[in-house]
Amino acid sequence: MTFQPGLRRFVVVPLVANMMLFSLMGWLAYDFISALYEASMLSVPEWLQFLSWIITPILWLLGGLMTGYLSTLLVLMLTSPFHALLAEKVEEFVTGEPVSASDGTLAALLEVPRALFREVRKILYYLPMALAVLILTLVPVLNAFAPLGWFLLGAWMMSLQFVDYPMDNHRLPFRDVRDACAARRVSTIGFGGTVALFTGIPFLNLMVIPAAVIGATLLWCEELRPLR
Repeated sequence: MTFQPGLRRFVVVPLVANMMLFSLMGWLAYDFISALYEASMLSVPEWLQFLSWIITPILWLLGGLMTGYLSTLLVLMLTSPFHALLAEKVEEFVTGEPVSASDGTLAALLEVPRALFREVRKILYYLPMALAVLILTLVPVLNAFAPLGWFLLGAWMMSLQFVDYPMDNHRLPFRDVRDACAARRVSTIGFGGTVALFTGIPFLNLMVIPAAVIGATLLWCEELRPLR
């Protein structure tokens, strides 16, 4: 549905913004990782220089994943009104019912302050859970479960992030978003986990955001909306 006539224009802005931010952050990440690589190799004894073939791909892999995640987060914050418009049009297309959300692009731009506040609300919700998983990471034995904890937390937050767009169009509070996703936890974790996986893959993540908005709107229409 990303290229469906009538929806494409709502995909273009987030896509262009993602490309620009990804290019900028990729350039910054390249400089940072290059400096980090040189510093790390200088600290390695000469007889261990053969380890460079292990250190190099690990550093670039981590750099690519972090660049993808951070660029996605920035795009979500800066272009959230356009995601709301996309979710509105998808819901109208699927259900055939009008959604009384932002009336046009200008009205969506006027919603930017409220949308940014909502994004900050999600970050404040995320931080305590991230701190708990971080503590788990530092505890011996239990830290074996830390990767699973980070993945589940990322999947949960991605589902909340994108399902929030269609639900916010109905002026539903963020508390209702959490309750709705919790009521269909398997579906939302599966959806959020898939999105989290692809947002960490450079270049492929350029198309993930609009596709995820559409997918979350379908999830809302087919599974979450009937609960209300």
